[in-house]
Amino acid sequence: MATTTPEQEQTILDAPFDAALGERYLVYALSTITARSLPDLRDGLKPVHRRLLWAMRLLKLNPDQAYKKCARVVGDVIGKYHPHGDQSVYDAMVRLAQDFALRVPLVDGQGNFGNIDGDNAAAMRYTEARLTDAAIRLMDGLDEEAVPFRTTYNGEEEEPEVFPGLFPNLLVNGAAGIAVGMATSIPPHNPVEIVDAALLLLRQPDAAEADLLQFVTGPDFPTGGVLVEPRASIAESYRTGRGSFRLRARWSVEDQGRGTWTIIISEIPYQVLKGKLIEQLAELITEKKLPILGDVADESDEQLRIVITPKSRNVDADVLMESLFKLTDLEVRIPLNMNVLDEGRPGVLGLKTVITKWLVHGRAVLVARSNYRLARIEARLEVLGGLLKAYLNLDEVIRIIREADDAKAELIAAFDLTAVQAEAILNMRLRSLRRLEEIEITRENQALTAEASILRGLIASEAEQTERLASDLAALRLAYGPTTLLGRRRTSIADAPQVTFVPIEAMIEKEPITVICSAKGWIRAMKGHADLAGTDALKFKEGDGPAFAFHAHTTDRLVVATSDGRFYTLMPDRLPGGRGFGEPLRLMIDLNDGAEILSLFVHQPGRSLLLAASDGRGFRIESNELLAETRKGRQVMNPREGARLAVVRWIAPTDNMVAVIGENRKLLVFPLAELPFLQKGQGVALQKYKDGGMADVRSFVMADGLSWPMGGDTGRTRTEADLSFWQGARATAGRMPPNGFPRDNKFNL
Repeated sequence: MATTTPEQEQTILDAPFDAALGERYLVYALSTITARSLPDLRDGLKPVHRRLLWAMRLLKLNPDQAYKKCARVVGDVIGKYHPHGDQSVYDAMVRLAQDFALRVPLVDGQGNFGNIDGDNAAAMRYTEARLTDAAIRLMDGLDEEAVPFRTTYNGEEEEPEVFPGLFPNLLVNGAAGIAVGMATSIPPHNPVEIVDAALLLLRQPDAAEADLLQFVTGPDFPTGGVLVEPRASIAESYRTGRGSFRLRARWSVEDQGRGTWTIIISEIPYQVLKGKLIEQLAELITEKKLPILGDVADESDEQLRIVITPKSRNVDADVLMESLFKLTDLEVRIPLNMNVLDEGRPGVLGLKTVITKWLVHGRAVLVARSNYRLARIEARLEVLGGLLKAYLNLDEVIRIIREADDAKAELIAAFDLTAVQAEAILNMRLRSLRRLEEIEITRENQALTAEASILRGLIASEAEQTERLASDLAALRLAYGPTTLLGRRRTSIADAPQVTFVPIEAMIEKEPITVICSAKGWIRAMKGHADLAGTDALKFKEGDGPAFAFHAHTTDRLVVATSDGRFYTLMPDRLPGGRGFGEPLRLMIDLNDGAEILSLFVHQPGRSLLLAASDGRGFRIESNELLAETRKGRQVMNPREGARLAVVRWIAPTDNMVAVIGENRKLLVFPLAELPFLQKGQGVALQKYKDGGMADVRSFVMADGLSWPMGGDTGRTRTEADLSFWQGARATAGRMPPNGFPRDNKFNL
């Protein structure tokens, strides 16, 4: 057994494990939130993006300079500022250069930076980049002490904590990220609209949210599309900072002549990969999920062009597109979660708050830059004042310089100069003694004095600061005006068309079928309504036999219930034919390990069912709540540990009572109204048991009494009309059943 030395024992911390783990995890969580995943409200950047742009600025990669290899930029970033993997840094750089990812790109890339198909960018050694005009605007003021700097991770360099430029990057380019316990998702917006809203709040800080929405009509995505979210929903999302936007592809009908036509998709939703979208459309055709869709072709070059051909000319274009919007990523939901760092703290803010706080940052930067400029002017005025004194006493100045042992001290004493002024006089060249130079210094002194007066007034007056900010925002609006390439709105705002979506089953030809499922889960569908009594004679695999057999139509929906409480939905038209043994249900739905098929039936809209678990808990549920859209099904009943879903039974509209019998052969009858309707859950107790569990349960009409088969081949039934002896409150124990009740404790319906 290993022992510890006295030195090692001194380093051992005696603390509860959960406390130590919690403390360290909190440090990790805060680091992820504040230094990696969430953008800063002021410049809309995460640290990796800010460090990328800062490194490119130091490399002088301005828009008017030559491109440089991305590998050079990434090397500087990971070597000086961002100690993470080079690929993650390059991926962040690639996104800053993609015009289909950012509304206003911050990096001007040269080479293969990926495309809307989903192809990756070329390696960083092959691509080149430089800054864009927007990035320069975002960093404007870094040389004027407008924002604080901090040392880098190794203490050798400095980097800005935030960028000072007056460019609304957070809302214009948006952001997305997942931190620990929180996330952010901000869609891109139109720069002109954000500037107009900022100008309104600048002059009217008390403006209402509705006033802002006159300018910010909704997100503006770089890939265009059509926003069909209701105006009220958009307003509420911007007010709270949380919500989502319904975005559709832009499409039009192109006449092919002779009554034929095709649909042209010219813009697809934001962040949808064109290659994946084409695969989705092709899958609808190959798997016959949308019978009115004929063909799809990708004819894109520099302009996106997806051609959709209907099955026949009689298909309605609006109906076809509504179907495609529902079944593919031609329509998506873009989330809004404006979770940003405000003074280092994360929080979800509304649109008005975000713009207001961004303007506060802009005002603080303006004052800081003005103070910096004023300090530089005052230092220069001090020097100019000394030079003017020297020109007025030029002969004496020359004499002192030639004869004095300590010329600097004598100049200070003779003309009441500061040390800075005396040093400037001593450093003055002889050629500067010309009369013309004196005139230039006088002119410069007057100009700087006037500018200093203006700056003092600006620093002292909020009204003047407002006017200066408004002037700067107006200049920004002019650069990104609605007529410019970057400023024109790309995403249209429209109301969703009033077209009723046609369900897929309505497009399927209605034909009668007989559904047969074996005990081991092999399912098939025979054409026509066959004699159900003859299904026992069908062929099954060795060791298998019939379990379910019923009539249906190809337009119905089949519901599969399993013992773990999950419900799955099948379309009968996709079932294998009656020849052979069929196919395993496990190939059509994702059955959990150990789950058994409990029931298989045709869905009946508008009706309700009774669900009960083996431990005697259950509830009522509407039939529509059982339908699932995916192979994974829907978890409806959540049986407790050791229990399973045991009964799935239709409730007749006239039923008003419930009869439940336990494995202990105790029968209880109680009103159906005591059984609640739930969408999912464990349910409530139906009957109380000391030992064992529930054997069977059913609903019935009290006036008709309770019936059960007598057994044998006679087909006779027995009915107990007076059930008052067994009637009680739900969750009680019950009493022994009437004489002649089946020994298997089943109602055998």
